Amino acid sequence: MPSSRRVRLASGLVLFTYVTTHLANHALGLVSLDAMEGGRVYFTAWWRQPLVSVVLYSAWITHVALAFRALYQRRTLRMPLSEAMQLVLGLAIPPLLVTHVVGTRVTWQLYGVQDAYARVTLALWTRDYGLRQMLIITLAWVHAMIGLQSVVKLRAWYARTAPWLLGLVVLVPVLAVLGFVNGAREAAARARDPATRMQMQWHGRPPLHADEVANLERIRTTAFAVYTLLLVSVVAARGARDLRQRRRTRIRVTYPDGRRVVVPVGMSVLEISRWARIPHASVCGGRGRCSTCRVRISAARPQPPPREAESRVLRRLGLPAGVRLACQLRPTSDLTVAPLLPATATAADGRALDDAHNGREQDVVVLFADLRRFTRLAEHRLPYDVVFLLNRYFEAVGGAIHRAGGVANQYTGDGVMALFGLETGADEGSRQALTAAAEMVRSVAALSDALAADLPAPLRLGIGIHSGPAVVGRMGYADAAYLTAVGDTVHVAARLEALTKDFDCELVVSEALIRRAGIATEGLQRHELTLRNRGEPLTVFVVHEATAIVGSHGEPSS
Repeated sequence: MPSSRRVRLASGLVLFTYVTTHLANHALGLVSLDAMEGGRVYFTAWWRQPLVSVVLYSAWITHVALAFRALYQRRTLRMPLSEAMQLVLGLAIPPLLVTHVVGTRVTWQLYGVQDAYARVTLALWTRDYGLRQMLIITLAWVHAMIGLQSVVKLRAWYARTAPWLLGLVVLVPVLAVLGFVNGAREAAARARDPATRMQMQWHGRPPLHADEVANLERIRTTAFAVYTLLLVSVVAARGARDLRQRRRTRIRVTYPDGRRVVVPVGMSVLEISRWARIPHASVCGGRGRCSTCRVRISAARPQPPPREAESRVLRRLGLPAGVRLACQLRPTSDLTVAPLLPATATAADGRALDDAHNGREQDVVVLFADLRRFTRLAEHRLPYDVVFLLNRYFEAVGGAIHRAGGVANQYTGDGVMALFGLETGADEGSRQALTAAAEMVRSVAALSDALAADLPAPLRLGIGIHSGPAVVGRMGYADAAYLTAVGDTVHVAARLEALTKDFDCELVVSEALIRRAGIATEGLQRHELTLRNRGEPLTVFVVHEATAIVGSHGEPSS
């Protein structure tokens, strides 16, 4: 049996398709009223097929019922603005649509009155209903976009396409409103002739009798009353449930900062955080899709086990025991929770991480670079000048690393650490690192030339590169977490960079790096050294000019 989340999504997509095609038909008014009418023929031919009509109205009733259900199930109405807007708009749109639906579909179904654009736009325009129609269009579209975004923003491609999607999101309702206004003005202009006006309103059939009009009004009033009664009943049921909960067992939830929150049993951990106004990430709005609300828990007594939907997410992410989704866990006894992601987490933070992000050991290439004599250079400069120079320097070396295929993962003072071969392997990573070293030297030289008037001496780099095994993963805390590597390989690469001062050169590389890159060693100074905290000797090669080790085409020369 499909979950309520899937049913909500399916019904929402049906309604979204209907609204989009309806607004596209409105937009044809920018061409002419006749173009709108031509589009309506195809629109009604599809949406008024018996089977399609059943699907459409079933989706509408289901979506509204799920909105009532969501309102009832929420144990607190404290929520982010986007969720509040989606809920409020979802409940407000149906009563706003009642008059429009009765005046079009119901009138056509019962009495055969054509709901042509000429008649509808004229009625709305001359009775000052035009603004209400534009309001309905806007509210329906905003509600649809909030719901659709809650789904697509979890996709990896969303960040790349978001600007284009935003353009479509704005363009569709704007064109629809402009088309409606233009079509209504054209209809009003045609209606100045009484005979034409009669034809536009009734299309050759007699006007509605008073009893027919009264029957339509009863239908409208009854629909509005039933909806209002249902909404009031849900709100009353929530109130009665909350009163009962106050008499139930209360539990205490403790957060990392020592704050303790006492609430009745039945609330989810995410709802408890919101009720207590404690910031808590939840990109998907508590629907158990994004996993950004995940927490580590500890409790004296067992908590309810995860249901299938939550278990599926936990398995997909490979999360250890003791980690739960805050939006799905409804604790039944005291517990301590620690959110694992910051309250500002994005959808990307909740996606399944690969092994490199979770942590794995692999052969990697590590590059360290340092700007020579920077301390002396910055000593007598204003803070603004120091920051400006560093930013230009980081732009130069970071761009070179990125273009060569590496990841510049640390900027410390005037030093840079970069990783290569994470995806391509250590052999290719070694060649990329040598290419990056040469490009970094060229970029810094170009920066030095550009700032020559403000520099006492040309800028110089010292670069050390080594290849070997390291533990690679995303490390740090909250927003400060980043992809990095730890281990002896990293230590050796840092020591090789320091050796460039001793050898007065631009680049020192290990024999392992040279071997992996397939570089000929003729003409390179070879040294065998014992580094601090390392028992085995290490063979290194000294390169006085980093560009000399790279061929004319930017590849390491062999």
